Amino acid sequence: MLIADRRVSDGADGSNPGPHGVEARTRDRVRQTISEQGPLTAAALASRLGLTPAAVRRHLDLLAEQGAIEERAPADAGGSGRGRGRPARAYILSEAGHAGLDSDYDDVATSALRFLAEHAGADDAVGEFARERSAELEARYAAQLATAGEDVTARAQALATALSADGFAASTRPVAAGTPLAGVQLRQGHCPVQHVAAQFPAFCDAETDAFSRLLGVHVQRLATLAHGEHVCTTFIPISAVPITAQSAATTSDERSAP
Repeated sequence: MLIADRRVSDGADGSNPGPHGVEARTRDRVRQTISEQGPLTAAALASRLGLTPAAVRRHLDLLAEQGAIEERAPADAGGSGRGRGRPARAYILSEAGHAGLDSDYDDVATSALRFLAEHAGADDAVGEFARERSAELEARYAAQLATAGEDVTARAQALATALSADGFAASTRPVAAGTPLAGVQLRQGHCPVQHVAAQFPAFCDAETDAFSRLLGVHVQRLATLAHGEHVCTTFIPISAVPITAQSAATTSDERSAP
């Protein structure tokens, strides 16, 4: 079910795309960055992409006309950085914008899973399928995370990189630094199987369990695109007892019990 994100190519024959192709490619970068890191203001986008604010606004206006983006309060809207006055407008992908990134096979997959759920004769047929797919994802990502060592933050970043390569537009950001609740938020700005997961939550559950095993700590899913949020958010504690240590402690307790 992992489907790589489709991107604008330079040209059908590999030739120079020309001015219109360059514009389309830049607009694709704007949309992708909003997907990965939104909500973002025009100024923030210009800084990240090395573009002028005027150029960014031109692309934002077109994306807004297409219904691909919508306004949302900036992540730091509660701060005092801008002082008084109207906060800067920030943008996230709209539902239509996410649909534009989705696979052409999305409807077929949903229909097939619905058929499986109704006719397979097993209540957990879809859940079993979701867990099998997540196990494949987990096995493929495990080697990439192994190079990051045991540090949870480094492993989370490696996981985000692997997810982004598969079209999930993933990123990480630290939260509650310097406190006992310090951790990392893993954010997935796009989900190639969003509409499937909206009807079958087992896909989100299986993915969350896979993340816990890959990272070695119990993670918590805070929000999902499948439930209408603009990004999937998973909290990863960095000071938690590793799962392996918890398992060992549990086994020891069980053995010492009368």
